[in-house]
Amino acid sequence: MEESIRKQLKALIMQEVVLATGCTEPGAVALCVSKACETLGKEPEKIEILLSKNVFKNAMGVGIPGTGMIGLPIAVALAVVAGDSRRGLEVLTLPADKVEKGKAWLANNASRIAIGVKDPCDKLYIECICTAGNDTSVAIISQRHTHFIYIALNDKVIFDGRDTSPLNEGPVHEGEDCPDELPLTARLVYDYATTAPIEELQFINETVKYNDAAATEGLKGYGLKTGKILMENAAGDIVHTVVARTVAASDARMDGCTLSVYSNSGSGNQGIACTLPVYNYGKAKGCSEEQITRALVLNHLMSIYIKRGIGRLSALCGIVNASIGVSCGIVYLHGGTFEQMCYAIKNMINTIAGMVCDGAKPSCALKMSTGLYSAFVSAELAYHDCVVDATDGLSESDVDCSIHNLGRLGHDGMDQVDDTVLDIMTHKQ
Repeated sequence: MEESIRKQLKALIMQEVVLATGCTEPGAVALCVSKACETLGKEPEKIEILLSKNVFKNAMGVGIPGTGMIGLPIAVALAVVAGDSRRGLEVLTLPADKVEKGKAWLANNASRIAIGVKDPCDKLYIECICTAGNDTSVAIISQRHTHFIYIALNDKVIFDGRDTSPLNEGPVHEGEDCPDELPLTARLVYDYATTAPIEELQFINETVKYNDAAATEGLKGYGLKTGKILMENAAGDIVHTVVARTVAASDARMDGCTLSVYSNSGSGNQGIACTLPVYNYGKAKGCSEEQITRALVLNHLMSIYIKRGIGRLSALCGIVNASIGVSCGIVYLHGGTFEQMCYAIKNMINTIAGMVCDGAKPSCALKMSTGLYSAFVSAELAYHDCVVDATDGLSESDVDCSIHNLGRLGHDGMDQVDDTVLDIMTHKQ
């Protein structure tokens, strides 16, 4: 593989696998509010937030780190009193005194906050309008969770998305050197993960330290205590132990744990799922450090590839693409071939393609467990050369066509599902 291609693939992973505190949707909203407040230069008297339905849905019921509270108002309050946009998706990593200050501000100023849905817009869209006296600031995030496309103060446009800017995750590129534009295939992902010089891949091991720390914390009992209960009943079984430890990290994160985790494609849960199963399974099976490192890269990059077709936010749960990546990593750790990895992908597509995202919340750990158990089953069938027929469901003979079909389902076919889910969530009795 050409060195230039390897560099782009590494850049793509490093762009998509980043640290985040708490659920990334409230984090991105807090980031946008922080930037609007900084631009305004004083405490706002009114804060209007307009969100895509996907962001709105994912921010309604999830725990906000360190607060013991759920939802966007407290995230907005923390951004007003202690926000720093330079921290990106770690903007909600705050000391206890700042958290208490945010709670006090919200108790006295909740009426200043107005939150609504904007439609039509990009599926990942956050607009914050802050006013104080005669001054108004606007900040807009779109496409990626830290990607500002517009910033203005009164009539002065400070920044728009057509320009390169350090505010964004990187400059807006065009041409073949842009990792966003690099055409991906299952073969390219596999070849990079399995043949690139190992020293070029070591960066991925940083994800383990952070995500495993969240798992250790989660085993104390957060949210539904999914991981804790599964671990207590694992009885030494490797797969059950691996799944329990992984979903414990989701328990903690969704219930407001203050620990940062490495995310994948804008999702902490996807980052957890792309890291801990492959790492812990490889350790339990006595795989070498190099094998585990390559499996982690394979898992993360395959998830990025599949997510690219689905879209950053969708009514299709992100555990779908992440757990497909897990199945690939497991096949690799078993010494499986590229063809067997493709079998695992097809098996997974025909198993969990319909898993719906109904917002970020503590019970996301249950969906993660479902995806991970399916990954182990699909991988086991695959390295025994068992694969669904090409005539079954979304599957085709060509693995990339199968992945494309899944992307169509998530990107195009789920739009009405999104509307229905949001309507249900906002009109509960």
